[in-house]
Amino acid sequence: MSTPHNQAEKHQIAKTVLMPGDPLRAKFIAETFLENVEQFNEVRNMFGYTGTYKGHRISVMGSGMGMPSIGIYSYELFAMYDVENIIRIGSAGSYSKDVNLYEVVLADSAWSESSFAKTAFGYDEDVLLPSAELNQKLKDAAQRLDIPLVEGRIHSSDVFYRDSGVSFEDIFKDTGSVAVEMESFALFANARKLNKHAACLVTISDSLVTHEVTTAQERQNSFTKMMQVALELAIED
Repeated sequence: MSTPHNQAEKHQIAKTVLMPGDPLRAKFIAETFLENVEQFNEVRNMFGYTGTYKGHRISVMGSGMGMPSIGIYSYELFAMYDVENIIRIGSAGSYSKDVNLYEVVLADSAWSESSFAKTAFGYDEDVLLPSAELNQKLKDAAQRLDIPLVEGRIHSSDVFYRDSGVSFEDIFKDTGSVAVEMESFALFANARKLNKHAACLVTISDSLVTHEVTTAQERQNSFTKMMQVALELAIED
């Protein structure tokens, strides 16, 4: 079977899928970490791959930027390809002086002002949760790999450029969000609706506090600690 956005047959995709936003990051993960790799999707250049990691099957596929995009791809994976676990692995901007460049953040919740969950499923909450089971597996994997994780709330924003009079300091103070990205709230909503498992690991690519930034090339190729933690889930699948 295929969808308007994914040319794969059901058997080509593993039960666990890692979802970076950037399809080139998906390509990098497949080429760097996986063996016996098969590309299953190239529709709209949203590359998807399945291979083995330490002998265990796992898939990786780009999600694109923003909640509408990951909303489409993750819904189809869950509902039409029988995927059980999706782990978003992406970049985020820090809202806190205590969360620094290159640190890996495990989202324990996602706050958003987005209407995605309400429009899609009638959910009124502005905070959605990841899978406790997946988060525990990610923490266990990070401990085995001796990779420190920061646990905290993520702000999932509908906009990248903001000029509304609401500052990141306001959001940090009012919601407790330690970093901002643009996808996890929608992923968590889809997982909740479809009774699946979702989690979000992000690497801090820039700081709104210190104004430090990483390059696009670094974001594509250098966030390997986050990738390794997520890949360890293949062993438990």
